Amino acid sequence: MPARFPYIAIASTRGDSSLAPLLPLELRFKDGEPVKAHGLLDSGATGNVLPYNLGLRLGAVWDAQTTRVTLAGNLAAQDARALLLHALVADFAPVPLVFAWTRAENLPLLLGQVNFFEAFDVCFHRSRRQFEIQLAEK
Repeated sequence: MPARFPYIAIASTRGDSSLAPLLPLELRFKDGEPVKAHGLLDSGATGNVLPYNLGLRLGAVWDAQTTRVTLAGNLAAQDARALLLHALVADFAPVPLVFAWTRAENLPLLLGQVNFFEAFDVCFHRSRRQFEIQLAEK
């Protein structure tokens, strides 16, 4: 059964607001405490991107993450490291998600093709200001 979520109003740097598909979820790094966050569902993003401060809140240590990740687009100049997290979304079982953990602070938690959209099926209903997700059938 899909879980349904509303689009959420977010403010831009220009002071106006728009609606975005922000997914409430809990992230966990290793055996640490879960951290609640909202991830922007970005079907145009190649991968998941984790802001630096959120990685620190999860208990990750930058220098301990040795696998480098190359980012593209607006984030191409940012250094990034691979970080494996477990995500709890709605009432679904926890799902392992790989993130490019970047030192950038001024970006949202991005949920992209690798591997969020591989783990979940997502249906956007922008005209109704809602979206649905469910675990992907393997």
